[in-house]
Amino acid sequence: MQDNILIATDGSDKAARAVEHGLDLADVFGATVHVIYVVETKAAYILTVGVSESEMDEYREFGEGVVRNVVDQAEERGLEGVGVVKTGNIAQEIVDYATDEDVDSVIVAERGRGTIEKYLGSNAEKVVRMCPKPVTVVRAP
Repeated sequence: MQDNILIATDGSDKAARAVEHGLDLADVFGATVHVIYVVETKAAYILTVGVSESEMDEYREFGEGVVRNVVDQAEERGLEGVGVVKTGNIAQEIVDYATDEDVDSVIVAERGRGTIEKYLGSNAEKVVRMCPKPVTVVRAP
């Protein structure tokens, strides 16, 4: 039984497929949908890309819109939706939320929007390795 499903999204097209899969799964179980968007603050990322505080605020606002959209989709299906925007290391924040909220499973996209991922490794891969909960990685077409 799955009562709580966590969907991690970054608003990308690839993540949209994971969102759809997560919502479909939640439909089957009547589960509460938890949606997380993480604004990356990893030092290597900040140093490589160079992000100002105003840009971080823009990323947070973007994330809030992405989360609200997915929560709205869940509610349109008659499901309860809970959304959160976190700031920090993407994989760690997803794992921490999954553990803290005791979700039953985590849904992530194979790869998101980050170009830096090829240097730092896939966040999906890190979530799979670190998370004590079942993780489904949804491949993009």
